[in-house]
Amino acid sequence: MASAQKNLSTYDDSNIPDASEMSFGIVVADWNRDITHALYEACMETLTKHGAKEDNLYVAQVPGAFELPAGARILAGREKLDAVICLGCVIKGETEHDVYINNAVATGLMNLTITTGKPFIFGLLTPNTHEQALDRAGGKHGNKGVEAAVTALRMAALKKEKPEGKKSIGFGN
Repeated sequence: MASAQKNLSTYDDSNIPDASEMSFGIVVADWNRDITHALYEACMETLTKHGAKEDNLYVAQVPGAFELPAGARILAGREKLDAVICLGCVIKGETEHDVYINNAVATGLMNLTITTGKPFIFGLLTPNTHEQALDRAGGKHGNKGVEAAVTALRMAALKKEKPEGKKSIGFGN
């Protein structure tokens, strides 16, 4: 659903696990700093609201959105993390640079998630204009930083869940 029809800061509190025993990495792009730092603040606030301890939150800043996957990989290699949240903003502009950067970030984060089994969260805004970015960084459409934090909390909890019973598919039991 497009964020124009959904508030990115609205979610069901009852569906969010306690984060007191979880560790998170947060990678923030400096490019479009006014936007990305608003995303970061909302992300941190949401994580701590749900019990994450500041000592278990590790932050890395990278120059731009393109560097988010590399920054996430470096941070995940340094710390024992339950999930890594990547926050950035690529505004369309006059060329197609946004397509290449957005695809590279999405592919990089998905590859990290698949190869490590650890959630790497796509908190990248991809608006057409600076105004649309502001609308999604605490403006009329909420804050993507909140949405990214909630996603990280839920995915980290999913990874920690123990299956209720041993079930197998195929041969051998």
